[in-house]
Amino acid sequence: MQIVIANKSHSIYAEIICNTIEEASKVRGTGIAKRKPEYIISKMENGNAVIALDEDQFAGFCYIEAWGHGKFVANSGLIVHPNYRNIGLAKQIKQVVFNHSRTKFPDAKVFSITTGLAVMKLNSDLGYKPVTFSELTDDQSFWKGCQTCKNYDVLTRTEQKMCLCTGMLYDPKTKKSEPKKEVKETVFKRLKNIKQHLFLKKNNNEKQ
Repeated sequence: MQIVIANKSHSIYAEIICNTIEEASKVRGTGIAKRKPEYIISKMENGNAVIALDEDQFAGFCYIEAWGHGKFVANSGLIVHPNYRNIGLAKQIKQVVFNHSRTKFPDAKVFSITTGLAVMKLNSDLGYKPVTFSELTDDQSFWKGCQTCKNYDVLTRTEQKMCLCTGMLYDPKTKKSEPKKEVKETVFKRLKNIKQHLFLKKNNNEKQ
């Protein structure tokens, strides 16, 4: 298994990456912003993505997005092919793309929004902290990317203050002065329960 910085030669995997992301969204039943192959290819060509390959078989992927003139970056689209799940690959990909982000954008705050408990744990291990959406980028180009998510109406109704996703942030300036703190698993379980409650409430309102 190889996890490498993607380049133009990996564009042949763009379609399967998009399909895998879309299928994961259907299975999970929560929001994952869809992306077109052309967008994925642009990330590869700019050196803003990492890809995991088992020889020539696609195994996983994640890409970097920069917002607010490089003040914020996000590691987005983390996906592992179903054939390679439950072996710790997501954690390895997340570590590689995080390190790559810190190298390319050393002064940027790295953030994530996710509904996945597993991703929250990965972020916590890297030093992210749960934050309100107000602490994330105010670049509207980022939030427009949520339009393909099935829960986008929740985001708009709350004026971008909250959604089913949890916001998490790594601030390099803070990390230099603060000791590492463990975030208990119970915190993530509580967050997950809150998200599930909001999701069920939203579905019940739609049925009425």
